[in-house]
Amino acid sequence: MSTKARIRILFIADIVGSPGLNILRTFLPSLLNKHKPDVVIANGENSHEGMGINEEICRDLYAWGVHVITGGNHSFDKWKILPYMKTDRNLLRPLNYPKGAAGHGYGVYPVGDTGLKIGVLNLQGRTFLPAIDDPFRTADWALERIHEETKLVFVDFHAEATAEKVAMGWHLDGRASVMVGTHTHIPTNDARILPKGMGYITDAGMTGSFNSVIGMDKETALRRFMQATPQKYQGAEGDNRICGVLADVRAEDGQCVCMEPLILPSFRSASA
Repeated sequence: MSTKARIRILFIADIVGSPGLNILRTFLPSLLNKHKPDVVIANGENSHEGMGINEEICRDLYAWGVHVITGGNHSFDKWKILPYMKTDRNLLRPLNYPKGAAGHGYGVYPVGDTGLKIGVLNLQGRTFLPAIDDPFRTADWALERIHEETKLVFVDFHAEATAEKVAMGWHLDGRASVMVGTHTHIPTNDARILPKGMGYITDAGMTGSFNSVIGMDKETALRRFMQATPQKYQGAEGDNRICGVLADVRAEDGQCVCMEPLILPSFRSASA
């Protein structure tokens, strides 16, 4: 029986390419020392060249202190990851991909030596994204199974539309401890605790270059919009930042008691 009253979760928002990996490698040790999280979760679906992930990056993230890696619509972009996905239970991709897709969509993991367990569930939205299975009913199915083992549940909902993410927040409130929205790479200013005790934020942002258009080279992105033609993805460099969330969750009932966005270094407006 654990005597720990609360657990602290550190979530690292979408890691984008080498800039995201480099700043995370540099500053994660100090974040771990300062905040002393019990669980570290990171979204890694853009970590390899801006689209996808590979086994080497997974092993690096684990070595740096990440416990669970979540994904999204780019989880399958690098085909060499597919065999590895089948073997690594700590590497997740959205659960609501059709049956037969490689990998795992949720897991239940020990929280250090506390005797507690935490469920981590990865889902993907359907609005403006590929038409995969229903994330709402998939969440219901997964939560029934996770609750057989633990009340502590973290959800990464990877979705484009803010309305879909807000709707999922209301759908999960009272059944999950924390829901973090990912995918749009822009941190939103709405971190809060919903009425039934779930910590919520529409989008945690990204970890990577903000001298960019959501991680993409600015000139390449501008050509894409102004010429209305496909452009080869070019990752950006410079103004690297870590975005994420710190959440404190009561061990007794799985309710969130503190939900705090994290941006390092913080954005500051120029003085007048």
